[in-house]
Amino acid sequence: MGDPVRLAIVRQLATTPDSVCACDFTDCCSVSQPTVSHHLRVLREAGVVTTQRRGTYIYYELASDFARRWSALSASLSGLVAIS
Repeated sequence: MGDPVRLAIVRQLATTPDSVCACDFTDCCSVSQPTVSHHLRVLREAGVVTTQRRGTYIYYELASDFARRWSALSASLSGLVAIS
């Protein structure tokens, strides 16, 4: 999560109701497809995203347990910002 590209990918997944094709991340991240693929692999190995193959395309969505943890983290960070 420490990389801006990974954070952009997670933001897109968190704000999209459906799964996202790997080819659609180049728009949000302004990087090449190989770079996006690298970051998606890192996120998949970390358990942040899950994948589903549809024909020749791979679709990504946030892992259900990560989405819950992300919401809790976001809420706790919002509380810290409000206190500051």
